[in-house]
Amino acid sequence: MKRVIAITITLVVACASVAYAQPSSTVSLADVARKEEARRKSAKKSTKVFTNANLATPDAPMGVLSSAPSASTNATPSATTEPTIPGGKAEPAPPKGDQQFWQARVSKARTDLTRTQMFADSLQTKINSLRTDFTNRDNRVEREKIQQDLNTALAELERLKKEIDTQQKAITAIEDEARRAGVPAGWLRPGA
Repeated sequence: MKRVIAITITLVVACASVAYAQPSSTVSLADVARKEEARRKSAKKSTKVFTNANLATPDAPMGVLSSAPSASTNATPSATTEPTIPGGKAEPAPPKGDQQFWQARVSKARTDLTRTQMFADSLQTKINSLRTDFTNRDNRVEREKIQQDLNTALAELERLKKEIDTQQKAITAIEDEARRAGVPAGWLRPGA
């Protein structure tokens, strides 16, 4: 009988020490995420980006990079200057009377806007569902997981709202540019 009690006490003490040591050896997911974020912020960014302008011209000797235009060139912008859109991408100068170009350009911008708005609407539906799930859960662990998902979805929705604003400004910029170029308004209407 004494042997059974001694073995039981030994097992209880061993299990208690293992159970006591267990929580201290685990690292929470939030701590890992904070460390990763700090590592990414401290990581060096690429210092050199190569573009076609950096590459050697075909008539230049090997190893010589093409240089910027000389100061003797005319500094005033010409009619062939490429227009830029708010996204920062340069597009080729359109022919003044090309209806297909203007329709395709404004149609693509509107399609992108519609796609982003639909994604934002579906994300709002997901947010509503997560809020309902959060309210109906009693388990603390499940509620924490739902809260994390909800915070992620809310952040994404804010990003999408900013993107929608940018896309709406891009459409307005296209319409203004077309107006300045003398493009008929009917070319830019949906379904034209």
